[in-house]
Amino acid sequence: MKQFLFMAWLTISTLCLAAWPAMAQQKEWGSDVMHISQAQLHAEHWMNKLKNPEQVVMSDVQIRAHNHSLLEHNRFVHDPLLTPEVLTDKQLKAKINSISKVPKSARFFLDGRKLAADDYAVYQQSMQFSAAEQGHRVTYGLIVKRAAMRTFPTDDRVLNSAMDADLDRFQESALFPGDTVAVLTRSQDKQWALVQGFNYLAWTRVENFAVASKEQVQAFASANDFIVVTGAKVFTQYVPEHVGVSEQQLDMSVRLPLVAKNEVPNALYGQNPYANYVVWLPTRTAQGQLSLQKALIGRSQDVHLGYMPFTKENVIKQGFKFLGERYGWGHDYNGRDCTGFVGEIYRAFGLLMPRNSGDQGGTDFGIDTRFNKGTPVAEKLASIKSLEVGDLLYIPGHVMLYLGAEDGQPFVIHDVKGLAYFDDKQKLYKGTLNGVSVTPLLPLRLSVQNSYVDRLYNIKRIR
Repeated sequence: MKQFLFMAWLTISTLCLAAWPAMAQQKEWGSDVMHISQAQLHAEHWMNKLKNPEQVVMSDVQIRAHNHSLLEHNRFVHDPLLTPEVLTDKQLKAKINSISKVPKSARFFLDGRKLAADDYAVYQQSMQFSAAEQGHRVTYGLIVKRAAMRTFPTDDRVLNSAMDADLDRFQESALFPGDTVAVLTRSQDKQWALVQGFNYLAWTRVENFAVASKEQVQAFASANDFIVVTGAKVFTQYVPEHVGVSEQQLDMSVRLPLVAKNEVPNALYGQNPYANYVVWLPTRTAQGQLSLQKALIGRSQDVHLGYMPFTKENVIKQGFKFLGERYGWGHDYNGRDCTGFVGEIYRAFGLLMPRNSGDQGGTDFGIDTRFNKGTPVAEKLASIKSLEVGDLLYIPGHVMLYLGAEDGQPFVIHDVKGLAYFDDKQKLYKGTLNGVSVTPLLPLRLSVQNSYVDRLYNIKRIR
């Protein structure tokens, strides 16, 4: 009987890959996103399907072991404080060349002008450094505000031939306040620095970080008492006389040490702090040095004492806190992209991940179910049927997070730009999502020839 039911599900699901059966949309629901009800846009809808919503998936000990393994064996995850204190000319050049490569395909400025060799020469000149027999000394620091990470030391927005202004090809990633960095070198004008974060190396403006001794940075990063930002974005309290700690944006996964109780006064910046968490916030002096300042975060804000427990319920909660946020390639637009989305969710539990989807999906951590180009669709569908909430599904250039099933059909939440599916007339419909979205998985297509399932190459279970 079980075999019969599975084969029936498999047959129906396979048909869905060609075209989802015509379904009447709710009259009051006007959207070109296929087969979504308003109820499905609420976290509770999916949490109510869980059998053991509060069961801890990985303990703190297991999470620390996961991170240790990544730091030891995954070349895309780093402890910036383990960066050598001195780099040779050859080592520094290799670091620069690893990120700041002239692309093989054409790039264009926003006005349509194609980047020429002279344009790249300007960027390359800005990265030149003088040879040093004694080597190049690395410094360490903390990010003081949300920081864009760039391919080259420039704010120039550059597009590919599709001329999609949303996709700045020089935008790589972002770092958040409190993130640890190793500072490898600075641009010729001293306005930019090449920094190594925990999962990315790129250029950022020097105003985005403050330098300190390795011991100071380590003490901040390893503090035992801390809060973690669990909302999409929260803000410190307004402080009229101290801009550096006033209304500072903190994205999900930011980790800040708590000020010891005996160091919290009865009045701070003209306010009684008792209804706030008082944290140490990194700020930058005029000389670029680290200055830790007390900051207030209201207890009404979406933060958690320590890391959130890694439960399936919390995975859903965290994902839905981003619902509707505009897509931001490489953390552009003060948002995030598909891997930033899943990375921030899991980092709120204390779990580290590589930055890019290919690095996440292509390297071994957690439990991987891999498919090659010749894997039959039926085999992929069988694996999809066994998905658990929080599993990550990888297609080239994209990752999705599994939410659960509705009427036997798998649904995902993902930060995604495009939308394509076959309509009830078997014609390919193309629209846009361009944000964090809930969608059914099976109807999604990349083209007439290929569905998402066709291109699925890995399912990763974080364990």
